[in-house]
Amino acid sequence: MRRSRPARTLLMTLTALTALTTTACGDTQQPNDAEPPPTPPNRPTTSHPAPQPPSPSPADGTEVGACTDGNCEIAVTEPVTIRFPAPDDAGRATLSVTKVGPNEIEYEVKSGDSRSTGGAEGPGQGCLTYLRDRGSGNSCGTLDPTRPSPRPGAVVIQATTGTDGTALLHIVSP
Repeated sequence: MRRSRPARTLLMTLTALTALTTTACGDTQQPNDAEPPPTPPNRPTTSHPAPQPPSPSPADGTEVGACTDGNCEIAVTEPVTIRFPAPDDAGRATLSVTKVGPNEIEYEVKSGDSRSTGGAEGPGQGCLTYLRDRGSGNSCGTLDPTRPSPRPGAVVIQATTGTDGTALLHIVSP
């Protein structure tokens, strides 16, 4: 009986794979999943929860008054209103945090005739608002809770969610 070339190739491939599989399997003993691993002698068997990363320690704590000059880093746990200098000496601007909760923040910024709202939900989420004398803009998503860089002619507002219901606010003026 004569075999066709594809069948012969398939048979040789299967033979080679069987040989490789057999060679790759060693005599290592697998632990029995029904038995707990042995406890080393003289070691306690109590478990400890994994350490939690420290909450960011804002430079100005929770003091809302630290933001009146347009430069601060504070933690908020409830709605607050902050007034600070608008860009290019255009009067005063207002940041109103309207909602704060675990992994959640919502806020509104007003300056002259300009109004901008931002909001974020989820761990490590937040918003950046760039407030300029002729308008503003928002960008929301995953943020690093570190202080944003100052921008010429703009006040930068960053709001980042916290898992414990504390939001981190940065206001950075040029």
